[in-house]
Amino acid sequence: MLIWIICAAVFIGLLIRNPYFFQDVHFLITLFRVRLRVSRYRERNYSILDRFLDVVKTQPHKPFVLFKDETYSYQDADKLSNKVARALLDSGAVTEGDTAALLVGNEPVFLWLWLGLLKLGCPVAFLNYNMKSQSLLHCFHCSGAKALIAAEDDLASTILPHVLEQSVRVFILADQCQTSGMESFRDKVNQASTEPLPSGVRSHFTLLSPAVYIYTSGTTGLPKAAVMTHLRIMSMTTGLALMGITSSDVIYTTLPLYHAAGFMGFTATIERGMTFVLRNKFSASNFWEDCRKFNVTVIQYIGEIMRYLCNTPKKDSDRCHKVRLAMGNGIRAEVWREFLNRFGNIQIKEFYGATEGNLAIHNYVCKIGAVGRVNFLHKKAFPYAVIKYDHAKDEPLRDSSGFCIEAAKGEPGLMVIQITQRAPFIGYARDLKQTEKKKLHDVFKKGDVYFNTGDMLCISKDNFIYFHDRIGDTFRWKGENVATNEVSDVINVADGIKEANVYGVHVPGHEGKAGMAAVLLKDGEKFDCIGVFKHLEKFLPAYARPRFIRIQNSLEITGTFKYMKVKLVEEGFDPNKITDPLYFLDEREGKYIPLTQEIFSSVITGKMKL
Repeated sequence: MLIWIICAAVFIGLLIRNPYFFQDVHFLITLFRVRLRVSRYRERNYSILDRFLDVVKTQPHKPFVLFKDETYSYQDADKLSNKVARALLDSGAVTEGDTAALLVGNEPVFLWLWLGLLKLGCPVAFLNYNMKSQSLLHCFHCSGAKALIAAEDDLASTILPHVLEQSVRVFILADQCQTSGMESFRDKVNQASTEPLPSGVRSHFTLLSPAVYIYTSGTTGLPKAAVMTHLRIMSMTTGLALMGITSSDVIYTTLPLYHAAGFMGFTATIERGMTFVLRNKFSASNFWEDCRKFNVTVIQYIGEIMRYLCNTPKKDSDRCHKVRLAMGNGIRAEVWREFLNRFGNIQIKEFYGATEGNLAIHNYVCKIGAVGRVNFLHKKAFPYAVIKYDHAKDEPLRDSSGFCIEAAKGEPGLMVIQITQRAPFIGYARDLKQTEKKKLHDVFKKGDVYFNTGDMLCISKDNFIYFHDRIGDTFRWKGENVATNEVSDVINVADGIKEANVYGVHVPGHEGKAGMAAVLLKDGEKFDCIGVFKHLEKFLPAYARPRFIRIQNSLEITGTFKYMKVKLVEEGFDPNKITDPLYFLDEREGKYIPLTQEIFSSVITGKMKL
């Protein structure tokens, strides 16, 4: 009896010290099952395509993709992707191993194109259709694609001359192609057979073969093509099981499919045998109507989506839905609370990870504001650390022995993840230099190598992980990564501008940071409010255009000739702190206008939306 009392006392003491004991254990058990499943897939060389074909056999008539008023079963998707594969094969545009690039929005044909190319053993580059000529052309070149498939000819026409010079086949999904050099793809697909392709057409296909190139800003400069092998897709996809999704779920995404998050929602649908509801573009006013219409049980989000939903007018039907789970990243604590209070008891599973990264961290206990939780055994299997960072030198702080120093509990630091066989870092396509830049050597001992996330995180005393900030030359705005060097390069060639230093500034009530540029004008030149706006509109997507411009007499640089940004970021866009001329991006007027005290007040109080 005494032994039982002692055991009970020890157990109660353990729960007091760790109130999340059961959640921690459940996470480890689920993680073990997920890793075991991935291991079995690897042994069998079993890819997401194999899984799709198996689901087609077991549940051919189950709704697979719902889009507007259209319903496609698993069998429908199989036949449509067969037609795509045969059309491409018959055209001679690609063969096994050749890369094809997609410039297509959120619509079912994007999915059939990817599945069809997968059946040919072809990697696919997902191009961001918001990008302008220079960035778009750069992304296309990164992939080494032999074919380009675009939704409309005007999307591809900006890079067409350069693409045709390389003997690339360009296909347009429209019924008729108006531009010389492009081929209509729809007719080819309509005429193609729905018969399955022999597996011999992808005989050299392995889990280590590239499956997808997804573009990320990485650290600096133009976007980089993160290599996603078939094994990585299976690992990331099965990892979503840690969120608690099941085969009976209906998942809804408004996220762009060219991004990893939206795309993984689709691959998770295949892996679990679920139903995928797709919307071409996020709409706050239609979000919950869609959830009710399609009986959605799981939603995908980024922080901005949750804030936009909370900003909509309240309705009596706010809690009339079947959504039980929301998974994503970037939601602020105050928005998290407001979302739950308004829309009901929905489990919000926040996670942290990078498209090209080698580990994802999960907030499996739904702690408000946290992006993850430190689990001792998980960290032992996949070592990571938050290390001290020297912002002035823009590098990790090292001790007298040359090794990095782990940050204390509650202290923000740089998140680094050890690169191992269990957690590999594949890097960027055709860019060894940028791949190496993401690696930190000799972090805690000689010879070790860690992945540099470029993010400042903080581990609390109760072992929850919180996002703090981004470092370096990248910031996030409107759900997109913005590379400051890329924006600077565009501004620098605008009329009247000599130099530009681009950085991100915090705006109350908004996720991420808004773009701002400190600008040095050429001698004798005045700032051209309309001309600069038109220049940026032509060469940059909307999310990358600086919302604020500051005219300076000189741009400060460091001893290594890097632009000084820390003080500029601290001063932000406050006319009360800054004597330099300030300008605000007015998209309705199509120009930059002087940033007055009235505009400043409207922005920080949320009256004026950015």
